Amino acid sequence: MKIDILTIFPGFYQQFLETSIIHRAIRDGKVEINTHDLRDYAHNKHRQIDDTPYGGGVGMLMQFPPIYDAVNQLRTPETKVYLTSPQGKMFTQKRANLLANESHIILICGHYEGVDARVETLIDGELSIGDVVLTNGDIPAMLITDAIVRLIPDVIMEASVKEDSLYDGLLKHPQYTKPESYQGLDVPKVLLSGHHANIEKWRKEQKIEVTKKKRPELLKK
Repeated sequence: MKIDILTIFPGFYQQFLETSIIHRAIRDGKVEINTHDLRDYAHNKHRQIDDTPYGGGVGMLMQFPPIYDAVNQLRTPETKVYLTSPQGKMFTQKRANLLANESHIILICGHYEGVDARVETLIDGELSIGDVVLTNGDIPAMLITDAIVRLIPDVIMEASVKEDSLYDGLLKHPQYTKPESYQGLDVPKVLLSGHHANIEKWRKEQKIEVTKKKRPELLKK
């Protein structure tokens, strides 16, 4: 898989790409992740990629030409292009599973007061990480990238992926580690029993209980 990220803050990604699972996935050739400075596609000597909105209004908008040029230089017939935006469809684990099957994704990181609306002619959709407005789209782009990369085969163990919260639409069961008892708080006895069938039954029941308590709306789905 290849992921290209269009941003005005390419330096923002250095530590992200050199840390933990993302770093190992890149090192092992499981994924190629590139950041591209949109200012390199500016149509003026000052490398300006924003301007005032037609019709008036507060703030600045990202210009269309630099994004158009960058996307068309990078895209292939198989490429999927997404803009990070609070107006987009919610990025969920289900959507991450779908995107993990793509061969090439371009993520456009919004900034300022927004992006020239003509960008909609270039993209396959907009992705939101929640009903919240951030200063730029780079944090959502990193979140989306991380969620996708960990689903690529052999990046992490398949068994671990299947144990994740939301993999089957439910939250994960409670987990415990040593010590067995601390400050009067004990590990549930079933987990110490060694009876695998009982442990599995308890975990399935707990997934439903945890989901009911923390995210009841998931059960309605």
